[in-house]
Formats: sequence, structure tokens, C-alpha cells
Amino acid sequence: MLKHYGIPFFLLLLFSSPALISCDSEEKKLVEVQKKTNIIFILADDLGYGDLGFLGQCYIETPNIDRLANEGMFFTNHYSGTTVCAPSRSSFLTGLHTGHTPIRGNLQVGSEGQYPMPDSVSSIAKVMQRAGYRTGAFGKWGLGFVGNTGDPNQQGFERFYGYYSQSYAHRYYPAYLWDNGKKVVLDGNDWMEKKVYAPDLIQQETISFIEKYKDDPFFLFMPIIMPHAELAAPDDEIFQKYRSKFGDEIPHQEGLGTEYGPDIKISAYQSQAYPHATFAAMVERIDVYVGEVVSKLEELDLAENTMIIFASDNGAHQEGGADPDFFESNGPYRGYKRDLYEGGVRTPMIAWWPGRIQAGSQSDHISAFWDLLPTFADLAGADTPEDVDGISFLPALLQQKDQKEHEYLYWEFHERGGKQAVRRGKWKAIKLGVFGNDEPVLELYDLSVDIGEDNNIAAQNPAKVKELEVLMDSAHRPNPVFGLFPSERKQGD
Repeated sequence: MLKHYGIPFFLLLLFSSPALISCDSEEKKLVEVQKKTNIIFILADDLGYGDLGFLGQCYIETPNIDRLANEGMFFTNHYSGTTVCAPSRSSFLTGLHTGHTPIRGNLQVGSEGQYPMPDSVSSIAKVMQRAGYRTGAFGKWGLGFVGNTGDPNQQGFERFYGYYSQSYAHRYYPAYLWDNGKKVVLDGNDWMEKKVYAPDLIQQETISFIEKYKDDPFFLFMPIIMPHAELAAPDDEIFQKYRSKFGDEIPHQEGLGTEYGPDIKISAYQSQAYPHATFAAMVERIDVYVGEVVSKLEELDLAENTMIIFASDNGAHQEGGADPDFFESNGPYRGYKRDLYEGGVRTPMIAWWPGRIQAGSQSDHISAFWDLLPTFADLAGADTPEDVDGISFLPALLQQKDQKEHEYLYWEFHERGGKQAVRRGKWKAIKLGVFGNDEPVLELYDLSVDIGEDNNIAAQNPAKVKELEVLMDSAHRPNPVFGLFPSERKQGD
């Protein structure tokens, strides 16, 4: 590879403006301070593969996200970390699949917050800080609480604003949010009244972060809480548009302690009189936020030096009145959130980087959340931790021929009896009933001809089943906190 003063030539092209490579003046030297590329990762919560307009959504309008796809690259074979929130985020932050990443499930600790990420991991934010980036996270965290090792400030984010707790993030009109460990009381919200829509407030702080660090390289993580239940949206033009479109609806009713009031159970969801209109309005509101970010980048002349990645943390959910079958939220794929079928883990990923990524392009490169850390590190010119499972897909973004491929992808899920899944090439194996079952069921699918996973061909391919089962066993590392597999318990581990 061509190098200049120890710097790979392709990195000079990425980080330098054309003026830095000019020889028009002796004052313009090649070895000048280079402006690193800003990176923004926008993560929707429980957004299904088919919830976006450019992927065939008929009811919901997403013009800004569609624009990202039209002007950027869409990855057709991208996967989330797993099929629920916390372990999926853990996979992204650590570059480790769920057989290795420390957080394997949504484990509540105390009244607010989840089991904390340990301080031993080299999180993506720590990597970016070492590379000279300003770092911020705005939205739902779910990997620890104030002051413990999982606090985002302890994991490399110099600014965090939003919800620490997943269960509190069920509520869109909370009494308070958190700003770097300081409780921010929302006037008008007291778990009884609903005046301040928290996602809008989080979005304001997100835009302020971009404005504040416009002259510095920044890494911005936007874990937006929508469209995760509860179903709640302001009564504005967006909601009224869908209210008119869907007309009268069958209300969704929740149980006792679910409504805002003196008996509220915060981790529950409110009832919703217009579930379809509300869900659609929540998805479009994500789209509005994306549009605001792009507009701010363009206003500040940062667009051509910023890469945006847009994705979802898992497949579409069914809680709180959500109706993924009505919206065909999972497109052609089987399953929902909490499944390891494609509908639970295959999510839409878009990469947007004007002038660097070919507009309207697609990639069938097989990628997953644990690839984001090495990709961002590669882009930042930082060292990637040695023990990660991820592979940088920067070559795929730039349509270069030297893109490395995964030997396999692996997922595990520690709820609903326990599940494991592995994909190697066109083959996908899923094991169900891992816990409490001496002979768990293993299904096999050929994704090259059966993307809907309709035809289980395990009985016809015993050798392939055995091969992938051995691969599952080798990919899993014991984690007693989230439950040992039966074979591990027998061994006394």
C-alpha cells in the first residue's frame, strides 16, 4: 500500500480535502493537520425492516431516510447485535457478538438501570476518544446507571443526555431525564400530566452537540427511543395526518397501573385510542429527526465530512398496541423482536457520506453490529482492539475489492427458553429451547432460496446441521450472570 510519512495513502484521501493535496503553494503542504471524518450512528428502537418507504412501506412516509438511501449505500445483508435492546447495544459498543459480549440480556438492576457494562471493555466511544474525537450519546442507554462502570461517562462518552433505564424509556412523557448524571426535571411532567415529549427534547440536545463541536471531529451516537412501545406521539400535524388516513380505530387497552396517574407503573405502557396512527407518526418523527440532522450538517458545511449510519437495534415489536402485521413491518422476513429468525435480527442499514459513498448504491456484504467498532476505528485512523469479532466494512463502503468476509455470524438470546443462531454463507441454523431441554430443536434454512425461512431442511442435511451446531458451541462463551447453558451447568461452571 502507498504511504506518505507513515500514513496509508487511502487514509490521506479520506481525511484530506483536495486543497491539502495541491502543490499550488509552498504554504500548502501535504502534511498539514487533517480534519477527521465525523461519524453519526442513528439507531432506531424496534424499527422493522419494512417500516421505511424505500423498502416498500405503503402507509408511513419517511422521505429523509429514503434520501439517505438514495444518496448513499444500502446494505441488504446487515444484522443487529441480537433481537433485544441491551445485548444488541452491547454488541455495537464492544465489537463482540452476543456469544462474547458481556451483556447478553435485558437484566434490570435496582429500580432504574440495567446490569452495567464492565469497565474492562474497549468500547467504541473509548476508541474514538483516543483518536481525538468528541463523543456524545443522546437517547436510551440501557447498559448501566449513574456512577457505576456502565455509566456512559465511564464508557467513553463525554456527554450523555436521555434515559439510563430501558424501563423508564417505555414512557415518552417522563418526569425527568438525565444529563451526565444530573437529573433534569421536565416541567409539566410528573408521571400524571403529559406536556413535554421527551424525544423532542433529546433531539434539541443532539443538534446542540453538533453545533458545539462543529470545529472538532465528533462521534455522535443517537439511540432514538422510537418506535418502541409505549405508543405515544404529540397531537401535531404528523399525528393528525395519520389520524385522518386511518380514521376510527379499535383502541388498544392496557391493564391496571398502565395509565399516567397516581398508580402508574413506570415500566408499563399506556393505552392508545389510535394505535396505527400513533405508530406511523412515531416512525415519521424519527424521519424528521434524521432530516434535522442532515440539514444542520449542510448548514454548518459539515455534510461532506460526515458519515451517517442508520440502523435499527432489532426487528419490529408487538407490544403496547403495535401491529407489525398490519404495516408488514418485517417485509419478507419471518419473526419479530425476540426471535432469531431474520425478522428479529436482519435490519435496514444505510450509510451516507456525500462525495465518498456512491449515491444509490447497494452492498450484499454480510455485516453485523459488531463490525461498526472496527469500521469506525478504521475511518478514524485508530487502532482496533485485538479481541473484537467485527470486521471493518470500510472497503465495502468505498466499493474496494479487498473487503474481508465473515466466516460466520452468531447470535444468542437468553429469554423464552434460550435460543442460538448462526449464519455461514447461505446457511442459517437456529436452535430453540436451549434451556431446560436435553434435546433442543435445531432448524436449518437455505437463505439463498428461502429468505422467509419457511422450509426447515434440517432432516435432509444432517451433516450441515452437525457442522453448524459445532460452530454454535464454539462461538458461545459462558456468562453466568445471564444464565449458563445446560451443558455448562452440568460441568459445574
